[in-house]
Amino acid sequence: MTDLDPVIHAQNRLRITTTLATLEPGESMAFPRMQELLEMTAGNLSTHLRKLEDVGYVDVTKTHQGRTPITYLSLTVTGRRAFEDYTQQLRDLLGGGLPHRSDG
Repeated sequence: MTDLDPVIHAQNRLRITTTLATLEPGESMAFPRMQELLEMTAGNLSTHLRKLEDVGYVDVTKTHQGRTPITYLSLTVTGRRAFEDYTQQLRDLLGGGLPHRSDG
């Protein structure tokens, strides 16, 4: 059995990745919305996003709306694939090769 991806497996990074995986490919979420949904401080969220960005799982796009800076977050193709692999490995682990028990 392969190990679960340690980058995704950390609790806050798993929450971030799971949240971004709910978006359609190519869609993004504003940083303040992610912060609100996950109830994380800006500094904590930034730290975890940087780790996900460093391995190519998350794309961080900084732009402006008028004069106001805004940061958008999205899952990359690599990140989406890593998340799908992670969830499949988790399903396999939870299945554990044990037969499904039925009370019938």
